[in-house]
Amino acid sequence: MGIGASDELLGTFVPIAVYWLYSGLYLALDGVERLDVYRLHPREEEAAKNVVSRGTVVRGVLVQQAFQVAVSLTLFAVIGDESDIEQKQPSALVILLQFAIAMFVMDTWQYFMHRYMHINKFLYKHIHSKHHTLVVPYSFGALYNHPLEGLILDTIGGALSFLVSGMTPRTSIFFFSFATIKTVDDHCGLWLPGNILHALFNNNSAYHDIHHQLYGNKYNFSQPFFVMWDKILGTYMPYSIEHRKGGGFESRPVKLNIAEQTKTD
Repeated sequence: MGIGASDELLGTFVPIAVYWLYSGLYLALDGVERLDVYRLHPREEEAAKNVVSRGTVVRGVLVQQAFQVAVSLTLFAVIGDESDIEQKQPSALVILLQFAIAMFVMDTWQYFMHRYMHINKFLYKHIHSKHHTLVVPYSFGALYNHPLEGLILDTIGGALSFLVSGMTPRTSIFFFSFATIKTVDDHCGLWLPGNILHALFNNNSAYHDIHHQLYGNKYNFSQPFFVMWDKILGTYMPYSIEHRKGGGFESRPVKLNIAEQTKTD
């Protein structure tokens, strides 16, 4: 097996390993009760509002990842170089540009596909609603989707990002691992101090938590990196991080805060 083939296999399987390792880190943190002060929902809300078990979620994610593996290996087989010549890596500047292009392509594809799955009542009822059975998101539920949604949003979106950016299979190892970490982090259900991803991106766990609530169902479609399409197309719901009574945090839409203040005045 040549170097290229090894890169292609790593580009396929490393992001999956990263998904479970990073989710496992948050699962371990979830068991530390003193970190409850950083939760976006009380512990009891998960059992009360989520209508699927964690075991069901694990099985659903594994199914989606099996689809990802099949599409990824097929894509690499189609575009792969039959020669054993190692593909030269571009300069660091070019790689950064490829990352930026891939992030833009992925965000654009996911925003419009995601939004359409909310607009189309049939698609929402029979496909996308599966992801929204997790009203209280948690880390390893990030990719809990209907298999068709996983194929359209994540797998095809990832393939387009790879192809349009022109990145090499070796670069894709790092890009898709980073995208995986970002997606898991957005669903972690925690607002931890010092989280570097919260400092770098406005699209974060609090932002995406708004979308998982009934009042935010038609807002904050952007994922996984930026919020530009929501702001440009009027689907951005501004929010604030508030301390919740009883401990912890809560991401609250600004409109709700204004309404409550009006009632008390």
